[in-house]
Amino acid sequence: MAEENKEQNMAGNNASPEVKQEKQEPSTFTTFISNEIPQIKQEEEQKKYKKEIAHIKFWLILLCIVFTGSMLSGIYLIANNGAPITQPQIEENKEKVSAKKFFKSAAKEGAAVVKIRGMISESAESNAFSSKQNASSIAYRIRELADKKEIKGLLLDINSPGGTVAAVQDIYNALNYFRSKGKPVVALMRDVAASGGFYVAMAADKIIAQPGTMTGSIGVIMQTTNAQELLKKIGVDMNSVKSGKNKDIGAYYKDLDPEQKILLQEMIDETYLQFFNVVKKGRPNMDENLMMLYADGRIFTGAKAQALGFIDDLGGEEKAKEYLSQLTGIKDIKILNQKNKFVEEFFLPFSNLAESSTALKQIAKPTPSLAYMLDL
Repeated sequence: MAEENKEQNMAGNNASPEVKQEKQEPSTFTTFISNEIPQIKQEEEQKKYKKEIAHIKFWLILLCIVFTGSMLSGIYLIANNGAPITQPQIEENKEKVSAKKFFKSAAKEGAAVVKIRGMISESAESNAFSSKQNASSIAYRIRELADKKEIKGLLLDINSPGGTVAAVQDIYNALNYFRSKGKPVVALMRDVAASGGFYVAMAADKIIAQPGTMTGSIGVIMQTTNAQELLKKIGVDMNSVKSGKNKDIGAYYKDLDPEQKILLQEMIDETYLQFFNVVKKGRPNMDENLMMLYADGRIFTGAKAQALGFIDDLGGEEKAKEYLSQLTGIKDIKILNQKNKFVEEFFLPFSNLAESSTALKQIAKPTPSLAYMLDL
């Protein structure tokens, strides 16, 4: 019995190490290896991914630079009719002359063209597209061209219903400065050359239009808005503190009293007389009574304008160039600053957008303004 107990105790002692061995936990080194290896692999994959992304970005940026450079080079070559850059041009660039002083044509003497498009005004904003059509910018270009020895004449290309009085007069005065240099101006009327567009054409030596050109509209207009009743309906009451009773004349929140209407009419009559005298000076051979009859704001066609004596001839750009050749004495006169049609058409939508924005702002602004403008 005692021997059996001994054997059982010995069996129990031999079994206990095996039980203890099963309960042993894995070592620290094994745990470290099992946790770190997947993490290291993940970091290596992330680094590899980031490296691939960096390579892709690099090649995309390089591709964009090459594409942009190619596009600009193409535009430049087209604008220069594919002509390579010559040494004289390089020397001229070194002198840092303005772009306006550089002419692409190889002709030594010729004419320049200045285009007037859309509403003639001085924009409150300035950007790459609208600034070129500001009245002051156009007037500046005309005066700059007048001082160039190689420019012997000007083609004034008009497609405009008019504009604000001072802006129109600014361009008109610049054209008179051009002519004071002994250089002729030929005006070419396109679809519309009315009111202020007609005004600036009066500075030309010769005026050409198409038979169906809409022109005339000799007169002045000032428009005011009266929103007094509307403001009352929505519960808005406008008050003004002013230095004099006429300080808010033409304000949209009040009626014009009879005295204020007289004041505005006097200003309209004065600026109308300025317009009429410009037409009279520009068309000295026209009968003054006939001129007064048609200077009541009415519009008429180019054919009617020629019959009345308001313009000289019917035709297009070639006809205008013929007159420039006659007046300058240069046979087959060239336009030295004529832009390539591709470049002009490429930027035309942006320019039209800027002009439309300017016109809308002029119409929407609450302050009334005098305008030589065709109002249809």
